[in-house]
Amino acid sequence: MMQTTPLLRAIRLAALALSLGGPALLGALPAQAQSETSHYDIPAGPLGTVLSQFAAASGVMLTFGSEQTGNQQSNGLHGNYSLEQGFAHLLQGSDLQVQKTGERRYVLVTPGSGSLDLGTTSITGLAPNASALVDELPGGLQARGGRAGLLGNKDTMDLPFSISSYTERFLKNQRAVTVADALAYDASVSISQTGGMVDSYAVRGFPYAEGNVGEMTFDGVYGVAPNYRVFTQYAERIEVFKGASGLLYGMSPDSGVGGVINIVPKRAPDAGLLELTGSYSGESSVGGHIDVGQRFGADKRFGIRVNAAHEQGDTGIDNQHRELSVGSLALDYRGERLTATLDAIVQNEKWDAPSRVYSLASGLKVPGAPDGETNPTQKWGWSEMDDRSLLLGMEYQLHDDFEVFANVGNGFSRVDRSYDQLLSITNAAGDISSTQRDARFEVERDTASLGFRTRFDTAAIKHELSVQASQFQVTNYLSLNNGVTLQSNIYDPVYYPEQTPASAGSAPRVSETELSGVALADTLSVLDERVQLILGLRQQRVTSDNWDRVTRVRGTPYSDRALTPSAGLIFRPTPNTMLYASYIEGLSKGDVAPSTASNAGETLAPYESEQYEVGFKVDYRNLNASISAFQITKPSGQLDGTVYRAGAEQRNRGIELNVQGEASAGLRLLSGVTLLDAELTRTGNTANEGNQAVGAPRLQAKLGVEWDTPWLAGFTPTAGIIHVGKQYIDQANSAHLPAWTRFDFGARYVTDIGDQQVTFRANLQNAFNRNYWSGVSQWSAFSLGAPRTLSLSTSIAF
Repeated sequence: MMQTTPLLRAIRLAALALSLGGPALLGALPAQAQSETSHYDIPAGPLGTVLSQFAAASGVMLTFGSEQTGNQQSNGLHGNYSLEQGFAHLLQGSDLQVQKTGERRYVLVTPGSGSLDLGTTSITGLAPNASALVDELPGGLQARGGRAGLLGNKDTMDLPFSISSYTERFLKNQRAVTVADALAYDASVSISQTGGMVDSYAVRGFPYAEGNVGEMTFDGVYGVAPNYRVFTQYAERIEVFKGASGLLYGMSPDSGVGGVINIVPKRAPDAGLLELTGSYSGESSVGGHIDVGQRFGADKRFGIRVNAAHEQGDTGIDNQHRELSVGSLALDYRGERLTATLDAIVQNEKWDAPSRVYSLASGLKVPGAPDGETNPTQKWGWSEMDDRSLLLGMEYQLHDDFEVFANVGNGFSRVDRSYDQLLSITNAAGDISSTQRDARFEVERDTASLGFRTRFDTAAIKHELSVQASQFQVTNYLSLNNGVTLQSNIYDPVYYPEQTPASAGSAPRVSETELSGVALADTLSVLDERVQLILGLRQQRVTSDNWDRVTRVRGTPYSDRALTPSAGLIFRPTPNTMLYASYIEGLSKGDVAPSTASNAGETLAPYESEQYEVGFKVDYRNLNASISAFQITKPSGQLDGTVYRAGAEQRNRGIELNVQGEASAGLRLLSGVTLLDAELTRTGNTANEGNQAVGAPRLQAKLGVEWDTPWLAGFTPTAGIIHVGKQYIDQANSAHLPAWTRFDFGARYVTDIGDQQVTFRANLQNAFNRNYWSGVSQWSAFSLGAPRTLSLSTSIAF
């Protein structure tokens, strides 16, 4: 059954009730911590911000959700206070208290609520994970942790790996319509294609979501998220787990080894929610979005969250029109022992004159990028994508230290298109040729998993053991017919009368792949969790079938197994710092020997990629920072004489630096730098060995800043800068996309009109209207950067 790692929901009611039964929750604080005093000078502001500043200054980790503190304000803290006195002073007049969950780790709770309220995320699970709940980092742009596959929901300070987790607040304020929009400011992620019919990426220099299978996870599960483009209307967070993930998530359906992008679905908040948003962007694209959530029953155990959005109009690109509809339903039940969730998504996206990618004839240099508004695709081209997704997840706590979890899900995607397949640049003047194509793609995905997680001690060593069996199956259907070839130019497009290639008709089955396996991981902790060792192993099986699209003749079935181990070590010199080192493997499908090889048609064994990583993380006051160094090696197939073997290799070495949080009161930043050496260490052509890998820039630097102005309450200007280095488009390194830098600006204003809170937002992307080639895929196809684009939105919260 397919692997999953469901979101842990509220700490078990009995444990919380027991802790609340004491004379005072603050009595759980260590005596030494209660008696020591320190001087604080924390300015007035929102209660959540002030609490985060106090916790950081005190050297403790405090977990809470934005819905708990809501719009409550605080006068700040000035003077000498012990930890107990400080919390008591800040929480005076509210119905909130703190509860100790670990060494210098605390959660914010509402006595008598029957659950631990973390805003729109209600979490339940094993008590030792209470310190790993996913609250927001200071400033609210990122969350403190996220999915770690088999290990469950984890705080970033409990992981010997790198993870970024972008919050719903960040998505709204960035006007991030798609995942590609949301990850534009992640320095570990390159966007190889966006703005057309599909989005695709590279993480740590390796391609991700560039095929017809679908690689994003939804609530930690492969196979459920929409296949070609994922929208943010139903996302509470978008997480990026960086690096190989064979143990944690299993083999990626499309063989990605650079990371995993996960969509965390929205859940109904305890306080209830109704928000309406209207938007305008491009030339005339107008949209609306309704987000409503409510909880019902005793202890608000039943929850429902509904999101519905529609947007249509002309984009900022010539002749281009888009129509988008998205709907999602999220149901959940959080009982004393049983937690269950059901998520359903439908989305439809239609394009007229959709943007397409470019290729380059051999021997040419990449010509200068045209104006981003220029669209050489034919006006009569079109595309329509339909996606349906369904996921049922359950967790049951048999007793305090043992829970079982399971899920079952399905995803279906269908694409119908009549369009320019590829815009091939044929000379330095920018002339292009393109072949018209009528095509239909269908992708059917099924997933399921079953596992358990338990906690126990052996002498002074604490264990958290996770075991899981999983299965994932994907079937691809494809039909296409090519039409005539047309000539045009990227700077001065030529538009032709409508062409009518033969209809693709129904799509026959062309491939079927099944991934199944069993995984086990144990987290061993000593010295009050200051030292942790994570050991794990996954046995993965891969089976696949292929059929000729035209003759429908079945190829030779393939089946193989692979074992992927992992180990990670964490050491905490202080409660707010950690050093880590880890080894983990990734797994990808073996290539099929080409017809020119003597072993033509043979499928190679799964490729095992290796990643080594060391790093340092710190929570300092209101800033969270990390630096990591990694190396990933990935093998691939190549001809060795006349035999096709797994003899090629790409090695990516890099350093990542990330800083996010509040630099000072009201000044928030999100920044990252990635230095990457992506080298072709072994190739079938010795002239290419040592060259830079396709689509892997040596430098990415990204910075987003926002500032709450003191002279106008509720007004926040924003600014961002994105720099992406040179990217080669072929292994010979004979042609490249130049480095580019983009500037974005924006502002928002939050005010009360009557009894409703209203937020006005304006975002200007590519403010100086730079013309640039934005990214290149593993197939050497590259994309044109978007023109200057203004987006406006207004949200009303009832």
